[in-house]
Amino acid sequence: MAIVYDIYQHEAPSRLPLLGMADPGRVLAWRDGEPASAAQFLAHVHQVAASLPVAAAAVNLCEDRYAFLVAFCAIALRGQANLLPPSRAPQAVDEVMAAHPGCYALGEQALDPAPHGYRRLPALDAAPSQEAGTAWPLVPASQVVAIGYTSGSTGTPGANLKTWRSLHASTSGNLAMLRAAVGGHFEVVATVPPQHMYGLEMSVLLPLLGGVGVHAGRPFFPADVAVALAALPAPRVLVTTPVHLRALVESRMALPPLAAMVSATAPLSVELARHAEQRFGAPLLEVFGSTETCVFASRRPAIGEDWSLYDDVHLHPQPDGTQVEAPQLDVATTLADIVSLSAGGRCFRLRGRHSDMLEIAGKRASLGDLGRRLLAIPGVQDGIVFQLDGADALGVHRIAALAVAPGLDEQAILDALRRAVDPLFLPRPLRLVKALPRNETGKLPRAALMELLLHHD
Repeated sequence: MAIVYDIYQHEAPSRLPLLGMADPGRVLAWRDGEPASAAQFLAHVHQVAASLPVAAAAVNLCEDRYAFLVAFCAIALRGQANLLPPSRAPQAVDEVMAAHPGCYALGEQALDPAPHGYRRLPALDAAPSQEAGTAWPLVPASQVVAIGYTSGSTGTPGANLKTWRSLHASTSGNLAMLRAAVGGHFEVVATVPPQHMYGLEMSVLLPLLGGVGVHAGRPFFPADVAVALAALPAPRVLVTTPVHLRALVESRMALPPLAAMVSATAPLSVELARHAEQRFGAPLLEVFGSTETCVFASRRPAIGEDWSLYDDVHLHPQPDGTQVEAPQLDVATTLADIVSLSAGGRCFRLRGRHSDMLEIAGKRASLGDLGRRLLAIPGVQDGIVFQLDGADALGVHRIAALAVAPGLDEQAILDALRRAVDPLFLPRPLRLVKALPRNETGKLPRAALMELLLHHD
Protein backbone atom coordinates (compact mmCIF):
# COMPACT_ATOMS: atom_id res chain seq x y z
CA MET A 1 0.00 0.00 0.00
CA ALA A 2 1.32 3.44 -0.86
CA ILE A 3 2.04 5.68 2.13
CA VAL A 4 -0.12 8.76 2.56
CA TYR A 5 1.48 11.51 4.63
CA ASP A 6 -0.21 14.09 6.78
CA ILE A 7 0.99 16.92 4.57
CA TYR A 8 -1.16 15.63 1.73
CA GLN A 9 -4.28 16.00 3.88
CA HIS A 10 -4.00 19.78 4.13
CA GLU A 11 -4.49 22.33 1.42
CA ALA A 12 -1.47 24.51 0.73
CA PRO A 13 -1.20 27.57 -1.50
CA SER A 14 1.35 25.75 -3.66
CA ARG A 15 3.54 22.66 -3.65
CA LEU A 16 6.99 22.08 -5.04
CA PRO A 17 8.63 18.78 -6.01
CA LEU A 18 10.86 16.96 -3.56
CA LEU A 19 13.12 16.04 -6.49
CA GLY A 20 13.75 18.51 -9.25
CA MET A 21 13.93 16.00 -12.11
CA ALA A 22 11.12 13.45 -12.45
CA ASP A 23 13.46 10.81 -13.87
CA PRO A 24 13.48 7.60 -11.79
CA GLY A 25 16.67 6.40 -13.44
CA ARG A 26 18.88 9.42 -12.91
CA VAL A 27 21.84 9.05 -10.54
CA LEU A 28 21.26 10.97 -7.33
CA ALA A 29 24.25 9.70 -5.33
CA TRP A 30 27.33 7.51 -5.55
CA ARG A 31 27.81 4.99 -2.73
CA ASP A 32 30.93 2.83 -2.59
CA GLY A 33 31.47 3.48 -6.28
CA GLU A 34 27.95 2.37 -7.22
CA PRO A 35 25.18 4.69 -8.45
CA ALA A 36 21.96 5.13 -6.45
CA SER A 37 19.02 6.07 -8.68
CA ALA A 38 16.25 8.49 -7.84
CA ALA A 39 13.81 5.55 -7.71
CA GLN A 40 15.99 3.70 -5.18
CA PHE A 41 16.35 6.86 -3.18
CA LEU A 42 12.60 7.52 -3.04
CA ALA A 43 11.96 3.96 -1.93
CA HIS A 44 14.35 4.49 0.98
CA VAL A 45 12.72 7.84 1.78
CA HIS A 46 9.25 6.28 1.96
CA GLN A 47 10.55 3.42 4.08
CA VAL A 48 12.12 5.77 6.64
CA ALA A 49 9.26 8.26 6.62
CA ALA A 50 6.77 5.52 7.55
CA SER A 51 8.77 4.75 10.70
CA LEU A 52 9.15 8.29 12.05
CA PRO A 53 7.25 9.45 15.13
CA VAL A 54 4.81 12.35 15.25
CA ALA A 55 6.78 15.50 16.06
CA ALA A 56 7.40 19.01 14.83
CA ALA A 57 11.11 18.60 14.16
CA ALA A 58 14.05 16.19 14.19
CA VAL A 59 17.81 16.70 14.53
CA ASN A 60 19.42 15.20 11.42
CA LEU A 61 22.73 13.76 12.65
CA CYS A 62 23.55 11.57 9.65
CA GLU A 63 27.21 11.72 8.63
CA ASP A 64 26.93 9.63 5.46
CA ARG A 65 25.60 12.05 2.85
CA TYR A 66 23.22 9.53 1.28
CA ALA A 67 21.77 8.73 4.70
CA PHE A 68 21.43 12.46 5.37
CA LEU A 69 19.58 12.93 2.06
CA VAL A 70 17.19 10.09 2.90
CA ALA A 71 16.57 11.38 6.42
CA PHE A 72 16.20 14.99 5.22
CA CYS A 73 13.48 14.07 2.75
CA ALA A 74 11.72 11.60 5.06
CA ILE A 75 11.53 14.25 7.78
CA ALA A 76 10.21 16.80 5.28
CA LEU A 77 7.58 14.38 3.93
CA ARG A 78 6.25 13.93 7.44
CA GLY A 79 5.71 17.69 7.64
CA GLN A 80 8.61 18.11 10.06
CA ALA A 81 11.65 20.38 10.08
CA ASN A 82 15.25 19.20 9.91
CA LEU A 83 17.16 20.72 12.83
CA LEU A 84 20.77 21.41 11.80
CA PRO A 85 22.92 22.17 14.87
CA PRO A 86 26.18 24.13 14.43
CA SER A 87 28.06 20.90 15.20
CA ARG A 88 27.38 17.31 16.18
CA ALA A 89 29.02 17.84 19.58
CA PRO A 90 26.66 16.50 22.29
CA GLN A 91 26.31 19.90 23.98
CA ALA A 92 25.41 21.64 20.72
CA VAL A 93 22.84 18.95 19.92
CA ASP A 94 21.36 19.11 23.42
CA GLU A 95 20.98 22.90 23.19
CA VAL A 96 19.14 22.68 19.87
CA MET A 97 16.86 19.92 21.16
CA ALA A 98 16.09 21.91 24.31
CA ALA A 99 14.93 24.79 22.08
CA HIS A 100 12.48 22.43 20.31
CA PRO A 101 10.57 20.46 22.97
CA GLY A 102 9.22 17.16 21.71
CA CYS A 103 11.73 16.77 18.89
CA TYR A 104 13.84 13.66 18.34
CA ALA A 105 17.21 12.88 16.74
CA LEU A 106 17.88 10.68 13.73
CA GLY A 107 21.13 9.19 12.45
CA GLU A 108 22.69 6.19 10.77
CA GLN A 109 25.28 5.38 13.43
CA ALA A 110 25.15 3.83 16.89
CA LEU A 111 25.92 6.77 19.19
CA ASP A 112 27.21 6.53 22.74
CA PRO A 113 26.10 8.64 24.41
CA ALA A 114 23.06 9.15 22.23
CA PRO A 115 20.75 12.20 22.38
CA HIS A 116 17.41 11.76 24.11
CA GLY A 117 14.92 10.10 21.76
CA TYR A 118 17.62 9.06 19.30
CA ARG A 119 16.44 6.84 16.44
CA ARG A 120 18.73 4.94 14.13
CA LEU A 121 18.02 4.62 10.43
CA PRO A 122 17.56 1.14 9.00
CA ALA A 123 20.35 -0.18 6.80
CA LEU A 124 20.05 1.49 3.39
CA ASP A 125 21.71 -1.30 1.46
CA ALA A 126 19.07 -2.93 -0.73
CA ALA A 127 16.34 -0.63 -1.98
CA PRO A 128 12.91 -1.67 -0.69
CA SER A 129 10.20 -2.29 -3.23
CA GLN A 130 8.44 0.78 -4.56
CA GLU A 131 4.87 0.50 -5.79
CA ALA A 132 4.47 1.18 -9.47
CA GLY A 133 2.75 4.46 -10.11
CA THR A 134 3.74 5.98 -6.75
CA ALA A 135 3.32 9.72 -7.14
CA TRP A 136 6.44 11.92 -7.36
CA PRO A 137 6.41 13.61 -3.92
CA LEU A 138 5.42 17.25 -3.49
CA VAL A 139 6.03 19.41 -0.44
CA PRO A 140 4.12 22.61 0.48
CA ALA A 141 6.18 25.58 -0.62
CA SER A 142 5.59 27.35 2.69
CA GLN A 143 6.63 24.38 4.86
CA VAL A 144 9.69 24.95 7.05
CA VAL A 145 11.85 22.00 6.09
CA ALA A 146 15.09 23.06 7.78
CA ILE A 147 16.24 25.20 10.68
CA GLY A 148 19.92 26.02 10.33
CA TYR A 149 22.05 27.37 13.14
CA THR A 150 24.88 29.87 12.73
CA SER A 151 28.35 28.66 13.66
CA GLY A 152 28.78 30.80 16.77
CA SER A 153 31.89 32.48 15.35
CA THR A 154 30.47 35.88 16.33
CA GLY A 155 28.59 34.82 19.47
CA THR A 156 25.67 32.57 20.36
CA PRO A 157 24.41 30.37 17.48
CA GLY A 158 21.12 31.64 16.05
CA ALA A 159 18.26 29.74 14.40
CA ASN A 160 17.27 30.42 10.78
CA LEU A 161 14.09 28.93 9.30
CA LYS A 162 14.16 27.71 5.69
CA THR A 163 10.99 26.96 3.73
CA TRP A 164 10.94 24.60 0.79
CA ARG A 165 10.22 27.57 -1.49
CA SER A 166 13.26 29.45 -0.23
CA LEU A 167 15.56 26.46 -0.74
CA HIS A 168 14.23 25.95 -4.27
CA ALA A 169 14.99 29.62 -5.00
CA SER A 170 18.51 29.59 -3.57
CA THR A 171 19.33 26.37 -5.45
CA SER A 172 18.33 27.99 -8.73
CA GLY A 173 20.99 30.65 -8.19
CA ASN A 174 23.70 28.12 -7.35
CA LEU A 175 22.81 25.96 -10.34
CA ALA A 176 22.94 28.91 -12.72
CA MET A 177 26.38 29.91 -11.40
CA LEU A 178 27.84 26.41 -11.62
CA ARG A 179 26.34 25.57 -14.99
CA ALA A 180 27.80 28.77 -16.43
CA ALA A 181 31.22 27.58 -15.24
CA VAL A 182 31.15 23.83 -15.94
CA GLY A 183 28.15 23.05 -18.15
CA GLY A 184 24.75 21.50 -17.66
CA HIS A 185 25.73 18.35 -15.76
CA PHE A 186 28.39 17.53 -13.19
CA GLU A 187 29.09 15.36 -10.14
CA VAL A 188 29.99 16.67 -6.68
CA VAL A 189 32.42 15.60 -3.96
CA ALA A 190 32.13 17.66 -0.77
CA THR A 191 34.46 17.87 2.22
CA VAL A 192 31.93 19.87 4.26
CA PRO A 193 29.19 18.34 6.43
CA PRO A 194 25.61 18.39 5.10
CA GLN A 195 24.35 20.00 8.34
CA HIS A 196 26.16 23.25 7.54
CA MET A 197 24.14 25.60 5.30
CA TYR A 198 26.92 25.73 2.70
CA GLY A 199 27.14 21.94 2.73
CA LEU A 200 23.35 21.68 2.54
CA GLU A 201 23.18 24.00 -0.46
CA MET A 202 26.03 22.45 -2.42
CA SER A 203 25.81 18.74 -1.57
CA VAL A 204 22.17 18.11 -0.62
CA LEU A 205 19.98 20.55 -2.53
CA LEU A 206 21.95 20.32 -5.78
CA PRO A 207 21.39 16.54 -5.97
CA LEU A 208 17.75 16.84 -4.92
CA LEU A 209 16.76 19.73 -7.17
CA GLY A 210 19.45 20.06 -9.82
CA GLY A 211 19.97 16.57 -11.20
CA VAL A 212 23.49 16.43 -9.77
CA GLY A 213 25.08 13.20 -8.52
CA VAL A 214 26.88 13.50 -5.17
CA HIS A 215 29.47 11.30 -3.47
CA ALA A 216 27.97 9.87 -0.28
CA GLY A 217 31.10 10.28 1.82
CA ARG A 218 32.79 13.26 3.39
CA PRO A 219 36.50 12.81 2.63
CA PHE A 220 38.84 14.61 5.00
CA PHE A 221 42.45 13.83 4.15
CA PRO A 222 43.89 14.62 0.69
CA ALA A 223 44.21 10.93 -0.22
CA ASP A 224 40.54 10.40 0.68
CA VAL A 225 39.52 13.32 -1.53
CA ALA A 226 41.44 11.81 -4.45
CA VAL A 227 39.78 8.41 -3.96
CA ALA A 228 36.29 9.99 -3.74
CA LEU A 229 36.81 12.00 -6.92
CA ALA A 230 38.08 8.94 -8.77
CA ALA A 231 34.86 7.10 -7.89
CA LEU A 232 32.78 9.62 -9.87
CA PRO A 233 32.57 10.18 -13.62
CA ALA A 234 33.66 13.49 -15.09
CA PRO A 235 32.93 16.37 -15.00
CA ARG A 236 33.65 16.69 -11.28
CA VAL A 237 33.21 19.63 -8.92
CA LEU A 238 34.97 19.70 -5.54
CA VAL A 239 33.05 21.58 -2.82
CA THR A 240 35.45 22.46 -0.03
CA THR A 241 36.90 25.10 2.32
CA PRO A 242 40.14 27.11 2.47
CA VAL A 243 41.45 24.80 5.22
CA HIS A 244 40.97 21.69 3.05
CA LEU A 245 42.27 23.49 -0.04
CA ARG A 246 45.50 24.44 1.70
CA ALA A 247 45.97 20.83 2.85
CA LEU A 248 45.38 19.58 -0.71
CA VAL A 249 47.85 22.04 -2.22
CA GLU A 250 50.55 21.37 0.37
CA SER A 251 50.12 17.59 0.11
CA ARG A 252 51.05 17.64 -3.60
CA MET A 253 48.46 14.89 -4.00
CA ALA A 254 47.44 14.24 -7.61
CA LEU A 255 43.68 14.54 -8.13
CA PRO A 256 41.52 13.26 -10.98
CA PRO A 257 40.64 16.01 -13.48
CA LEU A 258 38.34 18.66 -12.02
CA ALA A 259 35.86 20.88 -13.81
CA ALA A 260 35.82 23.38 -10.93
CA MET A 261 36.43 23.87 -7.23
CA VAL A 262 34.07 25.76 -4.92
CA SER A 263 35.09 27.33 -1.62
CA ALA A 264 33.31 29.06 1.27
CA THR A 265 33.06 29.35 5.10
CA ALA A 266 36.23 31.46 5.52
CA PRO A 267 38.10 34.13 3.55
CA LEU A 268 40.16 32.70 0.71
CA SER A 269 43.49 34.37 -0.03
CA VAL A 270 44.39 35.24 -3.61
CA GLU A 271 47.66 33.35 -3.20
CA LEU A 272 45.93 30.13 -2.17
CA ALA A 273 43.35 30.50 -4.96
CA ARG A 274 46.07 30.87 -7.58
CA HIS A 275 48.11 27.99 -6.19
CA ALA A 276 45.04 25.73 -6.22
CA GLU A 277 44.17 26.62 -9.80
CA GLN A 278 47.75 26.03 -10.95
CA ARG A 279 48.02 22.78 -9.01
CA PHE A 280 44.72 21.23 -10.12
CA GLY A 281 44.10 22.91 -13.48
CA ALA A 282 40.54 24.05 -12.73
CA PRO A 283 38.83 27.35 -11.86
CA LEU A 284 38.30 28.03 -8.16
CA LEU A 285 34.96 29.68 -7.46
CA GLU A 286 34.30 31.33 -4.11
CA VAL A 287 30.68 31.81 -3.01
CA PHE A 288 29.35 34.42 -0.63
CA GLY A 289 26.37 34.09 1.68
CA SER A 290 25.34 33.30 5.22
CA THR A 291 23.10 30.97 7.17
CA GLU A 292 20.57 33.80 7.21
CA THR A 293 20.59 34.43 3.44
CA CYS A 294 22.05 31.33 1.74
CA VAL A 295 24.51 31.96 -1.11
CA PHE A 296 23.77 35.01 -3.27
CA ALA A 297 27.07 35.92 -4.99
CA SER A 298 30.27 34.39 -6.36
CA ARG A 299 33.67 35.34 -7.71
CA ARG A 300 36.87 33.80 -9.02
CA PRO A 301 39.44 35.28 -6.61
CA ALA A 302 42.44 34.25 -8.74
CA ILE A 303 41.40 36.81 -11.34
CA GLY A 304 39.35 39.43 -9.49
CA GLU A 305 38.40 40.78 -6.07
CA ASP A 306 34.82 41.82 -6.92
CA TRP A 307 31.80 39.59 -6.22
CA SER A 308 29.05 39.14 -8.82
CA LEU A 309 25.47 38.99 -7.56
CA TYR A 310 23.11 36.22 -8.60
CA ASP A 311 20.12 37.19 -10.71
CA ASP A 312 17.41 39.19 -8.91
CA VAL A 313 19.64 39.82 -5.88
CA HIS A 314 19.99 43.45 -4.78
CA LEU A 315 22.19 44.99 -2.11
CA HIS A 316 21.50 48.21 -0.23
CA PRO A 317 24.42 49.54 1.84
CA GLN A 318 23.44 50.68 5.34
CA PRO A 319 25.40 52.55 8.02
CA ASP A 320 25.82 49.34 10.01
CA GLY A 321 25.93 46.73 7.26
CA THR A 322 24.20 45.75 4.02
CA GLN A 323 20.57 44.96 3.32
CA VAL A 324 20.09 41.93 1.06
CA GLU A 325 17.08 41.32 -1.18
CA ALA A 326 17.08 37.88 -2.80
CA PRO A 327 14.52 35.47 -4.31
CA GLN A 328 15.00 33.08 -1.38
CA LEU A 329 14.20 35.75 1.23
CA ASP A 330 10.62 36.61 2.16
CA VAL A 331 11.85 39.88 3.66
CA ALA A 332 15.09 41.78 3.18
CA THR A 333 17.85 40.77 5.59
CA THR A 334 20.65 42.99 6.88
CA LEU A 335 24.13 41.52 7.24
CA ALA A 336 27.00 43.08 9.18
CA ASP A 337 29.21 43.18 6.07
CA ILE A 338 30.19 46.60 4.71
CA VAL A 339 30.32 46.68 0.89
CA SER A 340 30.89 49.10 -1.96
CA LEU A 341 28.85 48.56 -5.13
CA SER A 342 30.01 48.72 -8.75
CA ALA A 343 28.83 47.76 -12.25
CA GLY A 344 25.47 49.41 -11.72
CA GLY A 345 24.95 47.58 -8.44
CA ARG A 346 25.55 44.11 -9.90
CA CYS A 347 28.99 43.69 -8.29
CA PHE A 348 30.40 44.54 -4.90
CA ARG A 349 33.60 44.55 -2.93
CA LEU A 350 33.82 43.70 0.75
CA ARG A 351 35.15 46.43 3.02
CA GLY A 352 34.86 44.55 6.32
CA ARG A 353 32.19 43.94 8.91
CA HIS A 354 30.62 46.59 11.09
CA SER A 355 31.43 44.50 14.15
CA ASP A 356 35.06 44.16 12.97
CA MET A 357 35.74 47.88 12.74
CA LEU A 358 38.09 49.14 15.46
CA GLU A 359 38.63 52.71 16.66
CA ILE A 360 41.34 53.53 19.17
CA ALA A 361 42.54 57.07 19.91
CA GLY A 362 40.85 58.32 16.74
CA LYS A 363 42.53 55.75 14.51
CA ARG A 364 40.67 52.99 12.66
CA ALA A 365 41.45 49.45 11.58
CA SER A 366 39.56 46.23 10.91
CA LEU A 367 39.97 42.81 12.45
CA GLY A 368 39.80 41.26 8.98
CA ASP A 369 42.78 43.31 7.75
CA LEU A 370 44.76 42.59 10.92
CA GLY A 371 44.08 38.88 10.46
CA ARG A 372 45.28 38.97 6.86
CA ARG A 373 48.51 40.70 7.91
CA LEU A 374 49.10 38.10 10.61
CA LEU A 375 48.68 35.27 8.08
CA ALA A 376 51.02 37.03 5.64
CA ILE A 377 53.98 36.70 8.05
CA PRO A 378 56.35 33.98 6.80
CA GLY A 379 56.16 31.00 9.11
CA VAL A 380 52.60 31.67 10.32
CA GLN A 381 50.54 28.67 9.23
CA ASP A 382 47.22 29.72 10.75
CA GLY A 383 45.98 32.55 12.90
CA ILE A 384 43.13 34.76 14.05
CA VAL A 385 42.85 38.26 15.49
CA PHE A 386 39.79 39.00 17.59
CA GLN A 387 38.48 41.52 20.09
CA LEU A 388 37.98 40.69 23.74
CA ASP A 389 34.64 41.25 25.43
CA GLY A 390 35.60 43.44 28.36
CA ALA A 391 36.75 47.07 28.03
CA ASP A 392 39.61 48.63 29.98
CA ALA A 393 39.35 51.72 32.18
CA LEU A 394 39.30 53.95 29.11
CA GLY A 395 36.50 51.95 27.47
CA VAL A 396 38.82 50.33 24.89
CA HIS A 397 38.29 46.67 23.98
CA ARG A 398 41.65 44.94 23.78
CA ILE A 399 42.71 42.89 20.75
CA ALA A 400 44.02 39.35 21.09
CA ALA A 401 45.51 36.90 18.62
CA LEU A 402 46.20 33.18 18.36
CA ALA A 403 48.78 31.90 15.90
CA VAL A 404 50.08 28.55 14.72
CA ALA A 405 53.72 29.23 13.85
CA PRO A 406 56.23 26.44 14.57
CA GLY A 407 59.73 27.90 14.63
CA LEU A 408 58.63 31.42 15.60
CA ASP A 409 58.18 33.00 18.99
CA GLU A 410 55.59 35.55 20.03
CA GLN A 411 58.01 38.47 19.96
CA ALA A 412 59.10 37.71 16.41
CA ILE A 413 55.47 37.76 15.25
CA LEU A 414 54.79 41.02 17.08
CA ASP A 415 57.90 42.58 15.55
CA ALA A 416 56.72 41.59 12.07
CA LEU A 417 53.24 42.96 12.75
CA ARG A 418 54.70 46.20 14.09
CA ARG A 419 56.17 46.86 10.64
CA ALA A 420 52.73 46.42 9.03
CA VAL A 421 50.19 47.95 11.43
CA ASP A 422 49.88 50.87 13.81
CA PRO A 423 51.24 49.91 17.27
CA LEU A 424 47.83 50.78 18.75
CA PHE A 425 46.41 47.72 16.99
CA LEU A 426 49.03 45.18 17.99
CA PRO A 427 47.28 42.18 19.57
CA ARG A 428 48.05 41.79 23.24
CA PRO A 429 47.95 39.06 24.25
CA LEU A 430 49.27 37.08 21.30
CA ARG A 431 49.55 33.38 22.02
CA LEU A 432 51.24 30.62 20.07
CA VAL A 433 49.14 27.44 19.93
CA LYS A 434 49.50 24.03 18.30
CA ALA A 435 46.24 24.35 16.35
CA LEU A 436 43.20 26.61 16.16
CA PRO A 437 39.85 25.17 17.32
CA ARG A 438 38.28 25.09 13.88
CA ASN A 439 34.98 23.26 13.48
CA GLU A 440 34.03 20.91 10.66
CA THR A 441 33.76 23.75 8.15
CA GLY A 442 36.88 25.62 9.24
CA LYS A 443 35.08 28.28 11.25
CA LEU A 444 36.28 29.40 14.67
CA PRO A 445 33.54 29.53 17.33
CA ARG A 446 34.16 32.48 19.62
CA ALA A 447 33.66 30.44 22.79
CA ALA A 448 36.37 28.01 21.68
CA LEU A 449 38.77 30.89 20.95
CA MET A 450 38.26 32.38 24.38
CA GLU A 451 38.78 28.99 26.04
CA LEU A 452 42.03 28.43 24.13
CA LEU A 453 43.27 31.92 24.92
CA LEU A 454 42.72 31.41 28.63
CA HIS A 455 43.98 27.83 28.82
CA HIS A 456 46.62 27.51 26.13
CA ASP A 457 49.66 25.29 26.72
